[in-house]
Amino acid sequence: MAGAGEKSPGAPVTPRLGDRIPPYSEDAERAVLGSILQDAERLLDLCGARQISTESFYVQSHRSIYETMLELSRARRPVDILTVSDRLREKSLLDGVGGEEELARLIDGTPTTAHAEYYIQRVYENHLLRRTIDTARIVTEECYKTDLEAETVLGRAEEAFFQLSERRVGQERPWADLVEAEMAEAETLIQQKKGLTGISTGFVDIDQILLGMQPGDLMILAARPSMGKTSLALNIAENVATGPRKQPPRPVAVFSLEMSAESLVRRMICCRAGVSSQRLSQGMVGNEEHGNLMGAADVLRKAPLYVDDSAGLEIEELRSRARRLKRKYDIQFMVVDYLQLLNCSARSRDGRQQETAAISQGLKAIAKELRIPVLVLSQFSRAPETRGGGSIPKLSDLRDSGAIEQDADIVFLLRRPCYYKEGPDSDDKTLAIVDIAKHRNGPTGEVRLNFFSDYTRFENRFEGVDHGDEE
Repeated sequence: MAGAGEKSPGAPVTPRLGDRIPPYSEDAERAVLGSILQDAERLLDLCGARQISTESFYVQSHRSIYETMLELSRARRPVDILTVSDRLREKSLLDGVGGEEELARLIDGTPTTAHAEYYIQRVYENHLLRRTIDTARIVTEECYKTDLEAETVLGRAEEAFFQLSERRVGQERPWADLVEAEMAEAETLIQQKKGLTGISTGFVDIDQILLGMQPGDLMILAARPSMGKTSLALNIAENVATGPRKQPPRPVAVFSLEMSAESLVRRMICCRAGVSSQRLSQGMVGNEEHGNLMGAADVLRKAPLYVDDSAGLEIEELRSRARRLKRKYDIQFMVVDYLQLLNCSARSRDGRQQETAAISQGLKAIAKELRIPVLVLSQFSRAPETRGGGSIPKLSDLRDSGAIEQDADIVFLLRRPCYYKEGPDSDDKTLAIVDIAKHRNGPTGEVRLNFFSDYTRFENRFEGVDHGDEE
């Protein structure tokens, strides 16, 4: 490693690990600083794009010089040997970095800025390695703490390394670039006239209210038993994975805590083929239906769907598995069936409501951390039944904790009027109503869909409304 054993005006700031010195290259750091002194405007932009910060420099004097350069740049002042030396002198740091002579040596040692990007990359990589070492040290120390559960330590370790990895992407972008990108998106929306800014559910009327499922959103789908909430969630997952409404297919993760993967796959195949799973179980399938099953299987075989049917997952374990799927397959949408089957042992002694609140917060954290929409199924309490058979479910009926409603960005309440004795649509066997009862960033309202119970499929129900080519 270049510079690891050489003396410099500023001592390294990171302590030794035994007999080893953390990764750094003094030559690369000097080349970056020398290049900035010669072409500050271009080089500081390159450093910003590559996430070079003060901490990216290992040598203390280099940190002082780079921080001074950033201060001058933020103040819209020139960045050159004169302004940098003057500013260092004002802060009583000039002698500590080696004086004006050291700044001159930085320039003399960098005859051209043509290779500056290479040296910036080396500084970045060494800083990344040092952060990795620091993270590993923290994880190692936690492993020796006997008061922490092993799963908790593993979850924290995965989160720490995931966040370290995510920093490579770069979350800070110039404001002008953000405005330009947003206007480009606006022009696309105006031209396509689809009104979608997120991932389509495949259901036109739901998309019109949500404008698509947005990254970071926690969505709760609640219903009484036998209303079809699992079917609706799987239909949306299938739509996203196969490409709804002219959108590209996206990788989808399904965590099925109640249904086995085999049962889930059979249901999805029968649903897409339009074949009753009961008839298939009895072997009563004709040639046409058999062909439909083969065709459905061929489509679903190519879909980027990833199913985890582990039962009784801890919320931290779910979070860890979701991170792995994000890293491995870059999942863009996630379904959890269902919330009340998740556990949080760390809060179980505080009562089920507090445990459910911790689970709800964990699910929202997953959506934000992975920057994907997460759809979670939930049960109702028995409150609708106590109000009478014709009572329509409402937000307060969410089971176990008001935290679910608080953490959710969107809440869907699913009902089928044919299950209620009262009401104008009670004789309509195919009608299903999705009540978007909460929408943090937009309007609410009811959406009417068709539900075909024989093969558990929801479909758009246009009822005379012209949606053009929306499908």
